[in-house]
Parts: sequence; structure tokens; C-alpha cells
Amino acid sequence: MIGEERRNIILCGFMATGKSTVGKRLAALLGYEFLDMDAVIEADAGLTIPQIFSSQGEPKFRALESQLVERVAGKTGCVVATGGGTITNPQNLERLKLCGVIITLTADIETILLRVGSGGDRPMLREGDRFERIRTLMEKRAPFYAQADIVLDTSSLSVEEAAHCIADRLRESGFCGRH
Repeated sequence: MIGEERRNIILCGFMATGKSTVGKRLAALLGYEFLDMDAVIEADAGLTIPQIFSSQGEPKFRALESQLVERVAGKTGCVVATGGGTITNPQNLERLKLCGVIITLTADIETILLRVGSGGDRPMLREGDRFERIRTLMEKRAPFYAQADIVLDTSSLSVEEAAHCIADRLRESGFCGRH
């Protein structure tokens, strides 16, 4: 399949909403390549995301993220799991909208807290009360996440259920053909 039917599927949303796990399953269902932006950044930098944050700071991480968005925008046929803050940069959001359909995955705060566990590997949760930090970040990012073509709450869905739900909604919208 060429052209419109192979546009990227961009998964956005807060941490622990299922972007990577659901994304892998969705890519398999649709016959798309899977690309996890955080994993690519780590491989390119030779550092984990927490190491990049601690040694080079969040601005450096966001610059690496924006550079990767440019690379992703040149691809087709990918399910892309973005980082939780990727689309809070308006240029990133615009570039990703041009190359694919934007899907925001959401979950309630209690579910996110359960999924992140201690949160030790989550740089954005290192300071302060985790519940309050999540609430504040979600509130700040909500206007960006709301610009998605499709929004799906994954709080009570398994990975399999979420992937199938997205695939169904993509088919209903005419985005995916025969898969």
C-alpha cells in the first residue's frame, strides 16, 4: 500500500498510557513498522532518558526529540510512540500532524500511578508528590493532547483491547484499508 493508506500512526499522551506497548501490538495488527521515539533517542545518544535529563537537562532532551520528529516526518508506514511531552512543542505537533494521524492515549491518575510504580526511571516525576506532579503535568499538556484525531482512554483496557479499538476506529474513519 502506498500513499495515504501508509501515513504514520502517531501515538501521543501522558506517560504510562500505553504508547509503547499498545503501539507495538497495533503495528503488528496493521503490518506497520513500530518506532519508539524514546528508545531511538536512547540508542542515538548512548544514554538512557534519565541520564540525558540528569547530565544534559530537559532542554537538550527536547532538542533531541525535535530532531527525531523531523526524521519521523520523512517516514511512512510507521506506528510511532512519542514521548509524553513531544507534542507540547507546537512545531513537533504540526510536523507529526502532516505525516500521520494523531492518537492520544489517556488514563486516569490512579491508573498512571499504578503503571509507573516507584517512578524512579521517570525524570518528570522525580520532584515533589507524584500524584500532584502527574495532575499538574496532565493539566498543562491537555490542550496539546486534545488536538488529536482520535482520543482513547486506556485506563480499563488491556494492551490487546486498546490496539484493536484503535485499529477499529482507524478503519471506521477510513484511515486503514484492508488490514
